[in-house]
Amino acid sequence: MESYRGQMEGIEEAIVKNLRLFIGFTRKRVGDEGLAEDLVQDALVKALAAPQKPETEEDTVTWFYRILRHAIIDLYRRNDSRRRALERFSLEVPEQPDVIEGGFLCECFRRLLPSLPHQYRDLLERIDLAGEDPGFVAAQSGLTRNNLNVRLHRARKHLRGILSANCRACSKHGCLNCTCEETHSRDGHGSGGAT
Repeated sequence: MESYRGQMEGIEEAIVKNLRLFIGFTRKRVGDEGLAEDLVQDALVKALAAPQKPETEEDTVTWFYRILRHAIIDLYRRNDSRRRALERFSLEVPEQPDVIEGGFLCECFRRLLPSLPHQYRDLLERIDLAGEDPGFVAAQSGLTRNNLNVRLHRARKHLRGILSANCRACSKHGCLNCTCEETHSRDGHGSGGAT
């Protein structure tokens, strides 16, 4: 028991003595101080839980560098795996909803588009409905990309407000089968007013 305690103290001492070197080694490979510190901490937990530990300080340092290398490799593998999964997801899920997915949108927006200011309606029709490239629309409209994004955000917000007043709950949660038009007709509000 006494030799185990002495061995653990020797390992802890060797790691603490070289801690800045370990963090520097890791930071150089991952490019982030916080991430490097987290990896060193995780490696330290693994090292202390390992069933077999080195005897000398020199062996401890070599052993701990090996644990760090494995932790860095594992990090890159996880990141690469995430990147590949995101690439697959982006290929599988289109940016614009297709006809079937479009059924989830409240169709009242089409009826309410004419009530938007012309500049907002034009942006929504071109970018969201026709799928035109925002950079192209910005250049053609004489706007910077940032200005276009601000206007598009305002247009969507304005449309959301009109939809919310018109359709209430389904405008926030989406419609599987929009019945707002039928509801307006039954309630005697027609197709243009709020309920």
